[in-house]
This record gives sequence, structure tokens and C-alpha cells, in this order.
Amino acid sequence: MTGTRREIPNDPGRRDRILDAALDVVAEGGVAGATHRRIAARAGVPLGSLTYYFEGMDDLLTQAFARLADTMSHLYRRTVRRARSTAEAEAAVVELICGPDYATDRDLTLIFEMYAYANHHPAVRDITRSWTARSRESLALHFTPGVARALDALVEGWPMHGRFDAAPLDRALVAGVVHAVVDAAPHLPAAPHLPAASPPD
Repeated sequence: MTGTRREIPNDPGRRDRILDAALDVVAEGGVAGATHRRIAARAGVPLGSLTYYFEGMDDLLTQAFARLADTMSHLYRRTVRRARSTAEAEAAVVELICGPDYATDRDLTLIFEMYAYANHHPAVRDITRSWTARSRESLALHFTPGVARALDALVEGWPMHGRFDAAPLDRALVAGVVHAVVDAAPHLPAAPHLPAASPPD
């Protein structure tokens, strides 16, 4: 590796800046457009820093996507955990789908890129699987496993569809569908067992 350990105490936030820069580069030009040089320039660090902190582009992208999943999981759980009733929990799900903070245009671009990358990279596939489990565990604070699974599919899929629709998401329609799913809980089959994943605080 080309870096030296003297880099660390002088710039303790460098690794995180590189990961954030990698996500910015991917959001702007896709995984195909991500290069060490572009990421280093975006992070404002020497090119050799990337080879100091990461074993290669696959390792860098894997850790960057893990950072994305962690950030979104924390926001997901905070939004759901604030609910104090089933009605408030339903409203939290609607906010995750329609609100401005979760699944922004940048987030959706990165999610599309992460899923495509995960098709051929087992480590990133594991990250997405763990992220899904963490989301369902957050919803399970208020809903049964079957309902949590169905609601998470809405949280995941509806904004993706909305990304390509000409009209904005209809919050009233989303709220009605979320309530219908929750109301149908007694008729939903039990969710299959999922590997446990520790949700973020």
C-alpha cells in the first residue's frame, strides 16, 4: 500500500470522507463511472489514500454501500420508533414512502446502483439482505411479521416506481393502502423466518 500510518492522526475523518465521496461519485455517474481518481478528487485526498484504506475498488464500493445502508436504516428506525400508537406507526410508514427525508432522489439512485452491484457481488448482497431484515425488525416494533414484510415492500418499492412517474406520489392513496395492509393483518400468512439482524439505535 502506498499510504503511511502518519495519515491517520493528522486526518481522522479521511476514511469516512472517502466513503461519502464514493457515494457522491456513484450517485452522479453510476458504479461504472466510479474511479479512484474521481473519488480521491471529490474527497480532497491524495490518490494513495484510497489504497491505504481500501484493498481495491470492490472493497471501497462495498464499504460505501454498507455506509449507505446504515445511514438509511438509522433514519428508518428513528421514524418508526417515534410512533406511540398503530395510527402513528401507519403515519410513519407513509412518511417513509412520501416524505422528503427518506428515499430522496439521491438515495434512490444509490439504491438502484447498489442492487445492480449486489447481483454480482456477494458481500453487497449480504448488505442488502441485512438492511431488509433491519427494516422489518424496525416495523415489528408495531406490526406483526407478516404486516412488517408487506409494509417494507411498500416502503421499498413505491418510491422506486414513483421515481419514474410523471406525477408525485399521492399521499392519501399511500395512506389508504398502508391502512388496508394493516387492517388485513389477521388474513395475512405468517412471514417466513429471517436471519436476525441487529437494528440500529
